[in-house]
Amino acid sequence: MIDFNRIYQQDPTMSELDARQVAQRIDTVLDILVGGDTHSAINNLEILKAELLAYAADERDSRTGQPKSPWEI
Repeated sequence: MIDFNRIYQQDPTMSELDARQVAQRIDTVLDILVGGDTHSAINNLEILKAELLAYAADERDSRTGQPKSPWEI
């Protein structure tokens, strides 16, 4: 399995999606597929999907304006 860097950079004020890193990771998955290791490629796509969904959730939460209560986190 390939060890990927995070697709967004954490900043105390805001997280920022890095499109180039996402493109590089997709490129890596394509290379894995060309190499014939479909299991690893699927696993890496699932990791990328989870990270993108987490990023989208963080963005949605930051737009609401109100901080969440401890039991909502």
